[in-house]
Amino acid sequence: MISTPCSRITSTDSLSPAVTDLLIDGPDDTAATVVLAHGAGAPADSDFMVEVAQGLTARGLRCVRFEFPYMAKRRDDGKRRPPDRQAVLLETWHDVIAKVGNPESMIIGGKSMGGRMASLVADECGVAGLIGLGFPFHTPGKEPGNRLDHLAALATPTLLVQGTRDALGNREEVTGYDLSPAITIHWIEDGDHSLKPRKKSGLSYRDAMADTIGAIARFSRERTD
Repeated sequence: MISTPCSRITSTDSLSPAVTDLLIDGPDDTAATVVLAHGAGAPADSDFMVEVAQGLTARGLRCVRFEFPYMAKRRDDGKRRPPDRQAVLLETWHDVIAKVGNPESMIIGGKSMGGRMASLVADECGVAGLIGLGFPFHTPGKEPGNRLDHLAALATPTLLVQGTRDALGNREEVTGYDLSPAITIHWIEDGDHSLKPRKKSGLSYRDAMADTIGAIARFSRERTD
């Protein structure tokens, strides 16, 4: 199946099997729907993803989660696999946005890789906003390379929630990047790639997650009210 720009998709009859099952939390009549993809190593029902989804619905938002094909296959047979090729990941995002519908009231994003793939389709799909939770600006110990190219020209209003010591993009590194003015970064003090602060910081993971969820909820309402 060839990926089709979201704005041109009018039927969901040919959706890939990987996105036929969506995890949906919250009421159908909310102004905003937040659609989240998982990171490279953990599924849509990981503790992190569940906590974010439940936190958003507690704040009156609708949250939809899904899995990329490789993760759906892992669920079926228990075998760990590397992520699908980027073309497949992007196609899956296109399919999910088409299935959920109403992109003008949709915020898309996700954890790490899921958020990065969302950032590659956000502009062409015409969504209301984009979020990244622990955005992978680069692989550990490497330079960003072309990962920053589209972020300089990104037009979709974007919120990146990032730990200040994230190994895939800490505060010192990221503040030196040439990023679009459409991007706002919400820093989680002493947070790692999973936004978790160290015990010696005196900060708690619970507070970090409450801060994260609150920031997403405010951003989502601002983009869709």
